[in-house]
Amino acid sequence: MGRGFFRVVWRGVNVALVAALLALVYSGGWEYSVRRYLVGFSEAIVPANATPEQRVEAILEWMREGPLRSADPSPSGLAIRDPETTLNYRRLLVVCGTATNAFLNLARTSDLQVRRLLLLSPDRTAKHVVAEVLLGDRWIVVDPTYRIVMRNAKGEMLTRKELQNPQNFAEATAKIPDYPSAYNYDRFAHVRITRLYGIRLRPALDWIFPGWDEQLDWSLLLERESFFVLSLAALATFFLLLMRLLLAWYADQRLKIPRFHLRTHLARAGAALFTTPEIK
Repeated sequence: MGRGFFRVVWRGVNVALVAALLALVYSGGWEYSVRRYLVGFSEAIVPANATPEQRVEAILEWMREGPLRSADPSPSGLAIRDPETTLNYRRLLVVCGTATNAFLNLARTSDLQVRRLLLLSPDRTAKHVVAEVLLGDRWIVVDPTYRIVMRNAKGEMLTRKELQNPQNFAEATAKIPDYPSAYNYDRFAHVRITRLYGIRLRPALDWIFPGWDEQLDWSLLLERESFFVLSLAALATFFLLLMRLLLAWYADQRLKIPRFHLRTHLARAGAALFTTPEIK
């Protein structure tokens, strides 16, 4: 690497690092604001001493009978991954993706362990989105779009595996008018990954890291835009800091280019600021 090219790369990395740090600060403030909003929202609708099951029912009851929310003539232009939007627009709370988004964000803020579940068609396109809530040691299925916890005829809460049984599925949906029979649990995923340049990524990930979509919690990353941006900014900052360290080592050890050493100058500035001047 020539010195001229190195200087271009060095300056580019430093500019990108400053931009990443600014994005990190901004997204950190955004995520904090969203979390504070969700805490206040959940405290208003979920009783403080409620059991986990009661917390689920309290959120669904708010979604069923809560106060009137704004009606937007063009919801397609709204930020559908921003909880402050999904919780306040009526038309977003009747769409499976955004209704589940609202439920997951409120449930997580209410100290429930939750995750999204995509119901897939035979060609692996998403046909419906529901939520799973960990109650005890079982992942119970909740359908926020229809404001229900899936239960059999005995009132027992059902898991996705139990809903693969046609009888359980029929019992769980019997009281829901016009519930599509296509919303079954034969095929599902927590994260839907499309092809990248014609390469099928899911089989490769399943081979490298079996169970990756269940062993890692993807819901917060996928359902909260502010957290996604924060994670992206943190990852970019880490990568650029590492790249800057490698470039600094290369400049010092290989190119022998004199450069501005920030830590050295900060140490000197600190010493000058805090050292008591000598009186002669």
